[in-house]
Amino acid sequence: MIPIQMAPLKGAPYVDFARRAPFYGVPLVVALFVVPLLADKYGDVEITTFTHSSIQLEHAGKVIQIDPWSVGDLSRAKPADLILITDDVGHHLDVKAIARVRKPGAPIVIAANGRPQVPGGIVMANGETREVAGVKIEAVGAYDIKPGDPYHPKGEANGYVVTLGGTRIYVVGVTECVPEVRAVKNVDVAFFPLNLPLARMEPAAAIECIQALAPKVVYPYHYDQEWVRPVPAGGSRPTPTTRGLQELKTALERRKIEVRFADWYPKF
Repeated sequence: MIPIQMAPLKGAPYVDFARRAPFYGVPLVVALFVVPLLADKYGDVEITTFTHSSIQLEHAGKVIQIDPWSVGDLSRAKPADLILITDDVGHHLDVKAIARVRKPGAPIVIAANGRPQVPGGIVMANGETREVAGVKIEAVGAYDIKPGDPYHPKGEANGYVVTLGGTRIYVVGVTECVPEVRAVKNVDVAFFPLNLPLARMEPAAAIECIQALAPKVVYPYHYDQEWVRPVPAGGSRPTPTTRGLQELKTALERRKIEVRFADWYPKF
């Protein structure tokens, strides 16, 4: 297991797992792991991570849920004023989870491939910008170049840039480092995929793409494709991978990009 570092909850101890660190003022040699923290902040935006690619953003009393998934523990999820769905695969578009976290009548923004499952959703095309529920949203193309199944064709799925106050948060979605991704500017926080099927976003490629994007903070996410596979009766999920995470952190922090690790894959 690699060290996992996260920003602290307000009033909680901060532990840097790579060196001796203060723990309520008491020096402590830190072990290789600790109970991970589940909420974080960037400026006045509160960030809560759930499972694989499920994210909750809070700002000025407004709650945004992104790709809620029933496999995760949604007991901490707050009722959403706005829901964003990046793709039509079950761990992104889960109608049961949407129903659980949605406030009555709250808008659901979907990509083009989500219309059959969410017929009342607001479809945003790649490249479109609009304001929904008082939030500026930019839909960014998310697609594959390298052929082979599974395959995400251009125009079917979205990443989203969400502007909350003065903070720009880019949820990249499942994509290779296509021109649309590289064209996004002035990103404060990025959620960036890793270890995608068919070696489409290997650590070295992710590092290069994130450096081009140049966010202030990046959360690697959507990086364990085996963990999310359906589990047969009597089976269990595998130990979560940490492949590429330390490599990413080391390379990006040399470029002054802060890397934050979240607990995306709980052990059941």
